[in-house]
Amino acid sequence: MKHSVQTKLIQTGTRQFNQSIINPIFQSAIYEYDGNSYGKLKYSRFNNTPNHITLSRKLALLENAEAAIVTASGMSAISTTLFSILKAGDHILISDGLYGGTYYFVLEDLSRFNVQFDFVNLNEPGTWREKIRPNTRAFYVEGIANPLSGVGDLEEVVRLSRAFGLISVIDNTIPTPYNFKAVEFGFDLSLHSCTKYLNGHSDIVAGAILGSASLVEKISHTLLHFGGTLDPHTCFLLERGLKTFPLRMKYQNESALRIANFLHNHPKVRVVHFPGLESHPGHKLAKNLFSGFSGFMSFELHADLYQTKQFISNLTIPIESVSLGGPETLIIQPAATTHSLVEPVTRMKMGISDTLIRLSVGLEDTNDLIDDISSALEQI
Repeated sequence: MKHSVQTKLIQTGTRQFNQSIINPIFQSAIYEYDGNSYGKLKYSRFNNTPNHITLSRKLALLENAEAAIVTASGMSAISTTLFSILKAGDHILISDGLYGGTYYFVLEDLSRFNVQFDFVNLNEPGTWREKIRPNTRAFYVEGIANPLSGVGDLEEVVRLSRAFGLISVIDNTIPTPYNFKAVEFGFDLSLHSCTKYLNGHSDIVAGAILGSASLVEKISHTLLHFGGTLDPHTCFLLERGLKTFPLRMKYQNESALRIANFLHNHPKVRVVHFPGLESHPGHKLAKNLFSGFSGFMSFELHADLYQTKQFISNLTIPIESVSLGGPETLIIQPAATTHSLVEPVTRMKMGISDTLIRLSVGLEDTNDLIDDISSALEQI
């Protein structure tokens, strides 16, 4: 019988340890050696203890991937993956408008190890082919870009990657597997910051890599050397969070769409970046690709920097903090936080102004959030 993801997330891996409905925490770093291959020895750094194994199976089924592996953070998943599939002298295509942490990793660390790269505009697929070189090995994109919610032609990314033998990699954190099963769609690797929607409780930091068994195995060897493993207790918390992930994501999809429409129609709001709006340049692509538009958006007011900060301070429900995807609604100015290290000129070219506001919609009542935002807008 074929079951839905919701059922699989609840049922997979349960009752395998003394009929326990909830998997116990195997808070042990080491296990007794049984005389077999050393590579099969259970050891927390090898990511092969009972908590790791159960969690990886659940993560893989989210996108119908052959395999998955968990890491210590989303950035650990990104850096380990890129260092696994690239070597000195290789070249990679990367979508522009990246999350600040990824942008700086590419700019500073890949360059330091003599990996060449070109940023490409995901809205201009006709320009991608001309940037492919004989040493191009991979194509890296974000499903929904952070913080401007850009959406590119992901179908063409997969098609072009297959045509030229490139490994296609997507950061699927913001769309989430609820809205977009990237591996099933055709991407070779799908990366996640599980800190965000997959765990959904703002209480852990973790990452995940989903894909073919051969690629995940290759990446696992690099991860073993880098040491970016996840501890058993965090594995337990993430597995628990996954059980409610589809329910949370459904609500956050719906709530964010209502809030985005409210902002779009408000006279004090200049622009809203949210792919669920028909005014968004990537709306048609997003509608065809995704089953929902996630709980993340950014916007700008008809206001200067002082008034923008005043608006944020007038809010009573959203918390001014980084991250996204948790039960609390979070608000932040990317120019002062996530992209503060990006040169101002470069930041402006990326479309990230000093007055841009990023909003992660949580699980509070949608009407309460709209009332609070409305009240804050009236005060500026």
